[in-house]
Parts: sequence; structure tokens; C-alpha cells
Amino acid sequence: MSKKTMDDLFLFTAEPPAGKPAPQDPPADEDTSDVIPDADAPDRHETGSFMIAGTDNLFGELWEDAGPGDGGPSAGTDQRVPRQRPRVKAEEFATQQREISISEFFAKNKQLLGFDSAARALMTTVKEAVDNSLDACEDAGILPTLIVEIVNLEDNRMCVIVQDNGPGIVREQIPKIFAQLLYGSKFHRLRQSRGQQGIGISAAGMYGQLTTGKPMRITSRIGERHPAHYFELMMDLKKNRARIVKDMIVDWDVGHGTRVEIELEAQYKSGRQSLDEYLAQTAVANPHTEIFYTNPRGEKLHFPRVAMDLPRQPEEIRPHPHGVELGMLIKMLRESPHRRVSASLQHEFSRVTPRIAEEICQLAGVPITRNPQKLTGDEIQALYKAIPQVKILAPPATAVVPIGEELLRRGLARQIRGAEFYVSRSRNPRVYRGNPFLVEVAIAYGGELQGLVDHGDPGDIAVAGVSLDQEKTVASALLDLPGFTRKKVAECLEKSGISPRKRVKSLEFSEIAQLRSAYDTYARQEADTTSAQIIRLANRVPLLYQLKACAISKAIMDMNWRRYGVTQPRGGFPQGPLVIMVHFASVWVPFTSESKEAVAHYEEILEEIRLALQDCARELSGWLARKVKIKANRERKSLFQRYIPDLARSLAVLTGGKAKDLDGMIQEALEEYAEQVALPEMVDLEAERVPVNAFDGDGDGDDDNDDDNDDGDDDSDSDSGDDV
Repeated sequence: MSKKTMDDLFLFTAEPPAGKPAPQDPPADEDTSDVIPDADAPDRHETGSFMIAGTDNLFGELWEDAGPGDGGPSAGTDQRVPRQRPRVKAEEFATQQREISISEFFAKNKQLLGFDSAARALMTTVKEAVDNSLDACEDAGILPTLIVEIVNLEDNRMCVIVQDNGPGIVREQIPKIFAQLLYGSKFHRLRQSRGQQGIGISAAGMYGQLTTGKPMRITSRIGERHPAHYFELMMDLKKNRARIVKDMIVDWDVGHGTRVEIELEAQYKSGRQSLDEYLAQTAVANPHTEIFYTNPRGEKLHFPRVAMDLPRQPEEIRPHPHGVELGMLIKMLRESPHRRVSASLQHEFSRVTPRIAEEICQLAGVPITRNPQKLTGDEIQALYKAIPQVKILAPPATAVVPIGEELLRRGLARQIRGAEFYVSRSRNPRVYRGNPFLVEVAIAYGGELQGLVDHGDPGDIAVAGVSLDQEKTVASALLDLPGFTRKKVAECLEKSGISPRKRVKSLEFSEIAQLRSAYDTYARQEADTTSAQIIRLANRVPLLYQLKACAISKAIMDMNWRRYGVTQPRGGFPQGPLVIMVHFASVWVPFTSESKEAVAHYEEILEEIRLALQDCARELSGWLARKVKIKANRERKSLFQRYIPDLARSLAVLTGGKAKDLDGMIQEALEEYAEQVALPEMVDLEAERVPVNAFDGDGDGDDDNDDDNDDGDDDSDSDSGDDV
């Protein structure tokens, strides 16, 4: 076979159709501008008339010559045929098919679980371990005390340690809980809890195994009379099973609890969307929890317990018929142990009485004595269509537990210090897709509020709660502050009069105070033009990522904050010294993905969040109006006080009285006229700790006013009765 060069590959050849002579090029001196194309001339797109030689197979053996020995035409004939690929039989395809385990899938798609970056992997690992610890402690009736420690290792590796004082885990369950995906106790029950799918902590261990090759280390003890069991576990990705590296009994001076250690590739950062912020928000959402935290820099933080009582234990409920899908209805009826359709409907669903079951069957045309396992597809379809036509009570609200208005305010005030105004609201439970849920909102406004601004102890080398690296220059260390750029660092150092090349370790305490003062000035200037800080909680768990994809964010942006006296750009978040915290609690949180970072956009959820926001915004609007009135009265009083001495002397001349006495009388009248409007007092952080259940049984507060409407604003609250 002759080989082709690159020049041959792109050689254009015009070949006439069979039976027609090849067209001749006109002489070079002949004028062809008036020549009319021949209708019989070959079409240059016609097969065989225009081709690029060899382009049918550029990267293999381009052409094969078919000679007489190959069954082709006689020698001398220039006929080339493309080489044929061998065909693959269906049997060969069948041998390549195999089952994919869930662990193999998530090992290749770690980003779906929240492990798409080193910084987020650290956050997700701690989050999953903390969620499990809090759920275990609350289920066992124990006030949670957590120890969270992040240890720096070499090669961008860290060791995450989370220890709790929970009930512990029995030895046989430890490998399944920590090294097997989709294994847990929460997926099949309808009750408010942090975990849902049985993926989180085992996925964190899998990520550590993939990035470091090291096993998870678990120590657990179920009581003082029982030994402490120590495990080192790896995950068999092909079988989704635990591979036990070490199993032994150890001495552990803890009466009961669990300790988890995971080595992984991770990155620690401070500021927004950091591990520090996550734990601070966890303390706000769980005021009954005490957390001891040591970050990778060795700094120790303590989040004390605010409430001394555990929250009410949520009750498990059965699915509500108005939220069931057709496929799930088929499954439930097929697996029902009852022999009558009416009995199955009553015992498999919540709020279905004998009368309601009979009404559903009557509308569907199905006898109530029919065996559910023998129902036809058409009969089940008829039952499915009949259920929405029957009026059924909403699911019981005992399955969800609010944080409470008082604890929301206190928790927010503990995290956001220096605000002038705090307000919170807890809504009555509602239903989406048959699942009960409730919404709580808290707002902090004013003062020197600018996110998490807390300079710490006067003796600390820290600004805005961020410890400065003592080995760096001042200019370089200040870049670690949230929102600080090189330009802002230069302005801050210019105001404080500190050299940017000076080392942090050589700073005097007076110079650190100057840096803090300069940062406070920057914070106050930025407050009015900075977007409000949004704190999103789902079943008491902070959501730090996927802000714009969350239903909570959409409800905040869609609301008209300008009518309540708050600046808001079109289609954006409100601006100003404002913090908005929204807590969504439900037996099943509709997350948008397995990473559990954003709530899905259900209309019922969006509407309830909007109403709760408007409840708080009305309080904020009234407070802002009173504040404006106070300022106007103070200015009026200050202006009038300038002329009181002259007025008193003039009146003394006219009335014959004493100017001093008249001056005092005018001052008293001025005080009565310019009476100041009392503003709400700030939350007393030093007051006695409030019990968790120190709010109404319905979690709604005594001063709830759901029917309070704004003129021209469609924020009327629909009837919160028992019917769906």
C-alpha cells in the first residue's frame, strides 16, 4: 500500500460524473465574466465531483489498494477502498456490563457530597461529625458537650477530631455506621433530625481514605461498666462495606461518648464560609450545646451553653396522604400487612380516620373490604386521584420543634454583638407535600454591626476576631481580615500611623488598639453599603454554601425591603448594618442536592418564609421610625435651647418675673414637648439563662399578630387551621 504525505491528503481533485468529459479550464487570456454556467456542468457538491483525498481516515491506514489478489479489479486500475473496522458483537458488549456500587459512584463524584475543594472538604467533614453527635445526644436525653479540634499535619493534610458525650455506639454497629454509605436510622422515619440519608460521616471517611490513604479512627464507649472499643476502618469501595484494619479494647477516661478522627487533605481559612463561622452559627441554632473548639492555629474558642434544658423531643409521624406519590402508594399498599384497604389507609397514613378511609374508597369506586395486595393498577390509580378530593387534617406539628423566639434573640445577640435592635418570630407549623414544617426568623440591626466583628480580649493580638500571624508584616497580616484588600490595608495603616513593614510581633498594645479603631471606622463606613449578612439554618444546621440557589435567599431577595426603611438594590439582598437569620425545620428538608446546602423552591415554603420576614420587618420599620423621631426631637430641642436664655430675659421684662425662674419653667416645658420615644432595650447577655421551652407551646409567642397587614402589601396570613 502506498503511503500518503500531508500534501497528498489535502490535494483537491475534481472528478466528473461517469460518462461525462472533464471540464477544461479556459485560456488565461480569455474573458469569462459574461460566461453563463452550463446547466450540465457537474455540481461541485455532487458525489465524486469534489473530494479531499484520504480524509475518510486521517489517523489510521488511509487507504488500501485492492489488487487482483485481493479480489479487486485488474492490475493497473487505480481503485482504493477504505479500510473496514472490525464489528463488535453484542456478546462482547454484554461482558463489559457490571454493577456499580454506591461507594464507587460517590468516590468519582465527591463534589455531590460537598467535597469539591480542600476548604469545603474540611467544613463538610466537621459538619457531618457534629450533626451526628448532636442528634445522638438529643435522642439519648443528654445535654451535648462537643470537643472539635483541627490538627495541622504535613503536606496540606489535617486531622479532624470530634468528640461528644453521647450514649456511644455498640461495637457491632461501629463499622456499618462509619464505613458504609446509606446506612442509618433516620431515612425511614418522619421526624425532625439533622441527618437524613445515612451518607455524611461515612462519606467523610471515604474522602479521607481517597486523599491520604489513612483509615478512620473511632473510639466509643456506651457506659462506665462497659469497655471502650477502638476501631480503624477503611471502606471497600467495590462492595460498599467496611474493612476493619484494627479492632481492640482500650483504656479511655470517658464514661460514655464517641470520638472520631479523620485525616484528609484540607485547607483552613477564616472569615466568611469558614469553619469558625459554622461553629458560631451552630452555637446560635443550638443554645443547649456547649462547644470547645481548637483551630489549626492552636487558638481555643469556647461557645458556652445558653439554655440548660434540652429541646422537646420531636415525635415520629406516618406519611400524610396528601403528600404521597403514586409509586409510593403502590409500594405501601403492596407491602401492607392488613387485609382491607380501609385498614391499610388508616394505619399506613397519618390523620386518616375510618370515615375518611371510607370516603376515599367510595370516591375511587373500590370496596373497603378489598385486599390491598390484590388491587389492580387501575384501582390504585383511582385511589390516588380520590385522595386529594377528601378533606384531611394537616399532619401533627409535634414532629417539628422550633428554637423559640427568646432563644433566637439571645443566640443572635451572642454572635452579633453591638447591634441596637433585635427581633424574632416563630411561625405556626404548615405543610408542604404532606410534610409538616415551620419557619423562624430573627433580625439584628444597627450599632456597629458588621458581620462577626469581635476583637476579643484586649491582650490578644487580633483584629475583628482574627488572630494576626506574628511572623508576618502588619500589611501582610491584615490581608487575612474578611473583606480586606491591599487598598483597604493601606488606608487602615495610614489612619493608624503604623508602618506596613513592621512585624506583628513587635507591635505595642497601643498600636493594636489603633488598628482595631481603624478597622471599626472602616466597618461603620462599609455597613451602609454592604449587603446584609444572611444566616440560613435547616433543622438547626447552618448552610454556608450555595446561597443564591436556596429558597431562603430567594424569599429574602424577592421581598420589598424598601417599604420597611431598608436600602435594597433591584433584585438583590437588603443593604445596611443588618443580619437576617432564617431557620427552616421539617421532618424532611427538601435539599437541592446530597451536599445539603440549599433548600428547594417549594411555593408553600417560600410563602411562609416571606410572611415570617414581613412580621420581623414591620417591627424593624416601627423601630426605625421611632429612631428618626428621636433624632428630630433631639435636633429640635438642641435648636430651641440656644434661645431659652434670651427668651427668659425677654419674658422677665414683660412679666416682671425672674429670668432664672422662667428659664427653668421653659426647660421643663421643653422636656415635655420633646419627650423621647422609648426604644427597645438590647438583649441582656448577662441575664439568667433561659430554659429552652420558655415560649408558647405552639412556638408562636404571646405577641403574635398574624393578621397584621400593611396597606397595599399582599402579606396577609392565610388561615392556619387544621385542614390542609
